[in-house]
Amino acid sequence: MSSASASEPETGEILPDWVRPIVKESLSERAYRELRVALMRGQLRPDTRLRLRPMSARFGISATPMREALLRLVSEKALALDARGSVVVPRLALDQLLEIRAIRTDLEGRAAAAAIASTAAEIDALEAIHAQISQCHASRDFARAVNLNTEFHLSLCRLGGMPILYEIVKLLWVRCGPILSHLYDDGVPDWEPHPHRRIIDALRHGDSDAARDAVREDIERGGSGLFAHVRASPAG
Repeated sequence: MSSASASEPETGEILPDWVRPIVKESLSERAYRELRVALMRGQLRPDTRLRLRPMSARFGISATPMREALLRLVSEKALALDARGSVVVPRLALDQLLEIRAIRTDLEGRAAAAAIASTAAEIDALEAIHAQISQCHASRDFARAVNLNTEFHLSLCRLGGMPILYEIVKLLWVRCGPILSHLYDDGVPDWEPHPHRRIIDALRHGDSDAARDAVREDIERGGSGLFAHVRASPAG
């Protein structure tokens, strides 16, 4: 009896056409993922032009996989093409920012309410992220503060234990991350107590309503300065 072919399992059942061997992550996929993270963490500001040759050199890959990664993000509206066909980080319009804020408030509030089931160690880790943000405020390292703010919010959403919600929230952060790079344009906000502290306290006390309210306060306070920035910009 002949042995089963590579395309057949031991039962002899023919695998469907869509089944393909698992291969190592492609260069294009790696560039795509790293760019996506950079967008989420506010490391790429609105209107930044991403030229193919410099980007390829920076990632240490050829033009073809770099182009594939950029155009994939364009298709997802995370990046855009300007009038000259160059890839740029898009600038959110005011109505887009308002819509994203409303959806984030709902979804991140739901995640925070569910996160009251977190362990003490998980809440401690969240508190440690906020402590680093406070240190960045003191040293005026605002770029790192924006990065850590993203980490705080996404970590909170992970603690909610809702994977589908978490993936949707990440998509929102890909879109709004660049504008959040302007969060500290006017310096450190005078927020005492900081809404992050209220979130952490609510989780420790198992108060889902307080956790949801603190998230709403955080998103609304941060958004007020960003709205002023968008209104003052040429595209706003």
